[in-house]
Amino acid sequence: MARRRDAEVAIQCTDLSIARASARGDAARVIDGVDATLPHGGALAVLGPTGAGKSSLAAVLAGADEPGLAVVGGDALVEGIPVRRPGRAHRVHTYLTGYLAQGAGARLPSRLTVEEVISAPITSRSRKVDKRALAIRVAALLDELKLPLGLNVKYPYELSAGMRQRVAVARSLMLEPRVFIADDLMANLDISSRDAVLDALRRRREAYGMSTLLVGNDREAVEGLGARVLVLRAGHVVAFGESVGDVLWSPNVEADHRLIAS
Repeated sequence: MARRRDAEVAIQCTDLSIARASARGDAARVIDGVDATLPHGGALAVLGPTGAGKSSLAAVLAGADEPGLAVVGGDALVEGIPVRRPGRAHRVHTYLTGYLAQGAGARLPSRLTVEEVISAPITSRSRKVDKRALAIRVAALLDELKLPLGLNVKYPYELSAGMRQRVAVARSLMLEPRVFIADDLMANLDISSRDAVLDALRRRREAYGMSTLLVGNDREAVEGLGARVLVLRAGHVVAFGESVGDVLWSPNVEADHRLIAS
């Protein structure tokens, strides 16, 4: 956890450019020259239309092993760890970062029980675990996210879409991450489930200063976390603001409020 103390901010992007390779083998820039800062305990929402590069940015900052995605310019630090060439620190990066990928709830491993899915961030790192303590931790997360405690023995295909999304959220919070990166956080969630998820994130921010990066155009999530706003279009930052209602557009682009959370 020393890196947490050494890092001045949770995330620092400096002229960051990201390319994605196509099936043909050529690569196109999906993020081009992005500068952004996420302070410890803060929240930042990355908004914009489909194809703006939001998901690619989230995946790189989370340290996700996504084929074809690479940093081709600039760099970003996540809790002081460079995403471009993290080396041995990559394991620390993914330990400190909870990542909810887009569609994560729909892609839960079908052969694992809910308890095994949520426990995976721990069991995949070490075979020596206290099974009783792990079960208690899973039960606490289920309760926190308003899921029935008996769900732990069920399989993902037995759950509703909203339940699967909350199981995916629980898995990404299992290690009490210092940075939580969520792509389409509120997918398939009803009102009470949304409140439970937002409350869980706020509790961690207050308890130990967890920082949150949201990707998507859900206004309720942005406002619920008091997030600052970064708007992307075609991989470029075109607007920034302290909230969705206070956005400053770049002087060389025409303001388009359809790009902001609705």
